[in-house]
Amino acid sequence: MRAAQSPTIISAGGLRAPSAHPVSPGPRCCATAKRGDPSHCRAPYPACVCHRQRGSPRRQHHGVPLHGHPRGAGARAPHPRRGLGHPAVRPLHGHRLVVRGSVHPSVRLPGGGGVTLYALSARLVDPIGSDAKVPVIIAFLIFVGASLLWLFTLVTAQEDNPDRLHVADRSLSPVFNGFAMAGEQISVVILLAIPGAIALFGYDGFTAAIDGLLTLGVMLLLAQRIRDSRRYTLGDLFALRATGPLPRAMATLVTLIIAVPLLLLQLRAVGIVASLLLGLSTDGAQVVCTVLMGCLVACFAGVADLRGTGFMQVVKVPLTLVTLAVVTLLALGKFHWDAGSLLSAAVGRSSAPDAYLSPGLWPYTTSLGPLNMLADHVVVILGASVTPHLILRISASRSGRSARRSMSIAAGLVGTFTLLLITTGFASAAVVGSGDIGSVDADGQSSPILLASRVLPAGSAPRVVLITAVACVAFLATLTTVSSVTFAAAVSFAHDVFSRTNRRRTDVAEVRVLRLALVALCTVVLSLSAATHRYPIDFLFDFSMSVAASCVFPVLIYSFFWSRFNRRGLLWAVHGGLLICTVLMAFSPSVSGTAYALCPNARFDWYPFQTPGLVSVPAAFLLGWLGSVMPWKATGSRKPRR
Repeated sequence: MRAAQSPTIISAGGLRAPSAHPVSPGPRCCATAKRGDPSHCRAPYPACVCHRQRGSPRRQHHGVPLHGHPRGAGARAPHPRRGLGHPAVRPLHGHRLVVRGSVHPSVRLPGGGGVTLYALSARLVDPIGSDAKVPVIIAFLIFVGASLLWLFTLVTAQEDNPDRLHVADRSLSPVFNGFAMAGEQISVVILLAIPGAIALFGYDGFTAAIDGLLTLGVMLLLAQRIRDSRRYTLGDLFALRATGPLPRAMATLVTLIIAVPLLLLQLRAVGIVASLLLGLSTDGAQVVCTVLMGCLVACFAGVADLRGTGFMQVVKVPLTLVTLAVVTLLALGKFHWDAGSLLSAAVGRSSAPDAYLSPGLWPYTTSLGPLNMLADHVVVILGASVTPHLILRISASRSGRSARRSMSIAAGLVGTFTLLLITTGFASAAVVGSGDIGSVDADGQSSPILLASRVLPAGSAPRVVLITAVACVAFLATLTTVSSVTFAAAVSFAHDVFSRTNRRRTDVAEVRVLRLALVALCTVVLSLSAATHRYPIDFLFDFSMSVAASCVFPVLIYSFFWSRFNRRGLLWAVHGGLLICTVLMAFSPSVSGTAYALCPNARFDWYPFQTPGLVSVPAAFLLGWLGSVMPWKATGSRKPRR
């Protein structure tokens, strides 16, 4: 296997981002050409296996060798369907673009799945334009500063009552908590990744957008019982059927395993947005940008409480909905308010028009396609419904019926948000084009910013306002999500570990431990974010959701609906689910053996699925049942312990 060369991009002054496809290849074939014969292929190089047969000395796509263009700078090779040149070497506005070097098809560039870092370092990405950059940056910084100042005014001053700090005295109204629960579902990763997935992969991205609604449907089953139990951490809920410190310690461990990957991905996404706004040109500068944004978020997370984060969630929801609605309406206006024309344009400007509205474009599925997609959906739906920060939010309701009403309100808001996300994704493909989106980021997370920069004329004041609004929504989504997830993890440590092991525990000491845990967790996450900046860590989201679906969901179902569930069954389910998730994820295609893996040059991917949920969730249910019904000596009382 040859070592990969870094792409060297030489451009004339003023050249904008070219329409280039992601350099990381996917496993799918366009099904219009025989395997190994790309002469009639209709898919771009990264999407088709027929262009990356092993052993070929000069891999090429549609007549364009990947190791330098034979026809000179700016030359174009004929496309079999449109007669157009390969977009990666298409000259823009009379400029000449020379692409030297290549990336081996089986080697993925560092950076998490795309060419964002390389495009930024080559100064090719400038979606805002020099005329609007300064106003956008100033407005964005003003919004960030105002948000932080307002947040600090919402923080409970010198609060020494843990219940009031953790669950706001269980006094939140259904409407307020419903908006806050909807805000918990609007993270920056979902806000950026779902439209990008739809813009690049069509139908497969659309199905991923529906998972959020199904997640709330699962929570409707559990919300009233969680609130009526008067428990608000995983340790408390585990203690419904298991006594002793071990179940609470395992609950805290599971909480941290769920929280840390989510925090890493949130900070990484907001770093991409900030880089696009500021036009930073080096990897080190982008790391600094991510860390600085993380420090701003950590400042509030370190002094947050549930009511304060709830206020920000309530503000975030309408701001996000209005911003997405304006962007989609402006995009629809470019097609004379005809949704059919917009969809047709999205199909026409996609990377594979014939397959855009059909399943199969998702590039991360290497084998057993339908089962792989099923496993992904099961993990996200079950895992996201039992995350610790959502459980904490449910516990703040006034009653069980109030919690169910809050979930109903949240479902309506999330449904509207999902519809706008889907429309934004198709509008991005129609207005920007999959090629331009893929040239900036192979995962498409830059698509909302790119769409906002294209729907209005360059240099206009409304365009500056719109780009600023999208950037502010992304920052607000990061601020609220990181604060909520960090707060829930710190509450778990302070309430389930410190308060149960320290006999001299006082309310003041528990609050102090909570603040120290918040600072420590933020420090660790920021350090890990900087250290893993150049590595593809998107699989950590799958791992986080798999752990939640395997270790939390079975325990809650058994605890609330099966009277014979006991301590041994709980420990078996949690230990077994966590062990199976870790082992299967380590040997999955997400870690090795594929171009999108963490270790693309290694091959120990004997487990065929991208996520372990299809095995770990049934196994956890089975272990919980076996541990509870086996006629052995009881290992603990089922009497609840407060």
